Amino acid sequence: MPKEIILPEGTPPPLAPYVPATKADNIVYVSGILPLDENNDVVHVGDAAAQTRHVLETIKHILSNAGGSLKDVTFNHIFLRDWADYPAINQVYAEYFPEERPARYCVQVGLVKPDALIEIASVAHV
Repeated sequence: MPKEIILPEGTPPPLAPYVPATKADNIVYVSGILPLDENNDVVHVGDAAAQTRHVLETIKHILSNAGGSLKDVTFNHIFLRDWADYPAINQVYAEYFPEERPARYCVQVGLVKPDALIEIASVAHV
């Protein structure tokens, strides 16, 4: 099965040996996206809602480059640093997925960047 590497312009360089997304058989696998700028610095430090918005906008950009959109997302893997941020994250998340929401799970973890409050990885069928 051939795969296509998705490297959208403007996304930060990966922090490890991975790519922002791969596409195979019309399925796009988006790597865990952190709230990072083009220099891999965390944006909106301390603001879970703004970080969530940044992450979802990045995922939207990646999916667009793969020929899809957020409407094509079938599963999200959500990693958050603190359960106290869960309501703010969900409020923003609901704006991006108002109807026909994808399946998801959400777990509390330590993230690779200490100031990051959220990371989301997605699967989309385009």
